[in-house]
Amino acid sequence: MTPFILLQATAPQPSEWALFFGHFHPLIVHLPIGFLLIAGLLELDRLTRRQTVSSHTITLILFWSAVSATMACVFGYLLSLGGGYEEETLNNHMWEGIGVAVFAWVAWAIKHERIGPKIRFGPLLYYPALGVAVLLLLAAGHEGGSLTHGSDFLTQHTPEPFRSLAGIPPREEAEEAAKPIEDVNQAMVYQQIVHPILKSRCIQCHNPEKSKADLRLDSPEMIKKGSEDGAVLVAGKADQSKLVKVCLLPEEDDHHMPPKGKTQLTENQIALLTWWINEGAPFDKKVAELKVSDTIKPALAALGTGGGNVGGEQVATGPAPESPVLTMKLPAADPKAIEELKKAGLLVLPLSKEQNQLEVSAVNARTFSDAQAVSLPKLSQQIVWLKLGDTEASDATLAQVAQLKNLQKLHLEQTKVTDAGLKNLKNLPYLEYLNLYGTAVTDAGLAELAGIKNLKTVYLWQTKVTDAGVAELKKALPGLEINMGLGENSIAAFAKADSVKAK
Repeated sequence: MTPFILLQATAPQPSEWALFFGHFHPLIVHLPIGFLLIAGLLELDRLTRRQTVSSHTITLILFWSAVSATMACVFGYLLSLGGGYEEETLNNHMWEGIGVAVFAWVAWAIKHERIGPKIRFGPLLYYPALGVAVLLLLAAGHEGGSLTHGSDFLTQHTPEPFRSLAGIPPREEAEEAAKPIEDVNQAMVYQQIVHPILKSRCIQCHNPEKSKADLRLDSPEMIKKGSEDGAVLVAGKADQSKLVKVCLLPEEDDHHMPPKGKTQLTENQIALLTWWINEGAPFDKKVAELKVSDTIKPALAALGTGGGNVGGEQVATGPAPESPVLTMKLPAADPKAIEELKKAGLLVLPLSKEQNQLEVSAVNARTFSDAQAVSLPKLSQQIVWLKLGDTEASDATLAQVAQLKNLQKLHLEQTKVTDAGLKNLKNLPYLEYLNLYGTAVTDAGLAELAGIKNLKTVYLWQTKVTDAGVAELKKALPGLEINMGLGENSIAAFAKADSVKAK
């Protein structure tokens, strides 16, 4: 059962306490549902089969249904302070929720052994009150589903012939557009590529019934309109478009979208949105009418069924070949070595139950230092993923990392490593992924990376490299993907600005 949310308050900035308690609404709202339905079923059983159920038992159930319905109203109101809901649906939902609480209290009072006899015509009003409470409960649940998931949430997958018999319109063509495209070059960029991405990841919270931050993404007009904070789309400038920026923030950031816990956009989806915006964010053009760079061709080719032909060029589709290091047979890790790393605060996790490859992460060990890195080579064969981002690691740590001969992924973002340390990575034959975001690496360090032949992805945001250095590395490793971010400090500045605005 989806949560019901009461009328949105006018306060522009609700307190953290209000929103904190408001988010308990989805939990509390299930209590009156259960209590009222149980009370109704017990009374129905008494009427039809003359079963002897204790009157006190039903009175107790009705009491807690009334209490929990009242709490759900309060918490629902607090949740509504966050805004972003269609007003008419929210209004209906509000009064239906209040009605559930009121009639639950009435039914309880009539049923109560001391209060009931004092109520005139009480026995005549009891069953109508209980019945109205249950009917309003069902109505409020439906409106809650509409607020949270859209008005067609219950009916969107209704099959034929029931769809026609119920008078439900045919499914939107946009749903079919998410299917593979026969000829990508002739595909309408917005209708067949961009809109399906937004529909699968964003429109659930930004639609006519629910428009968080007063933003709707269900039509070109609404996208152009933007949110309560202004435009989310700057044609030709993805680095200034909030629509892309929020997707690239760390998932733990309050402004990251989709919110943590929701299905996130894939790298291809973000790349396609970025390409579309940089090409002017057109709503009426085909792929063939836009400039298709080499970097976006694989993402476009993956959408089609035409053999990966984009712009007259055959592009490889499907997932990249799996690294051999992920499937090779490795000896079991030394338990003492694992325990030593755990004592240093590192997480040591197997990549699968069947194999001995390990991931080692310092996500909970920000003070991890060069002195502790000497324990890493004790698992030189088993460590294939190593995450040392945001730690005290420096070039001395990389001297130890160099002994991890099966290493495939290495995170060094926001560490003290320099060009000198990168020399240690030359002899890692399986290294494919390297994150150097926020380090002091320069063009000299990039020259050291040129010798890592299997390197496929490098992150260089906010480093000291130049365009010339990147070009030289691309020349040495033509298949390498180099991610420079949206701009020098655009993401950090955006997050800071939004945080200040929210206070």
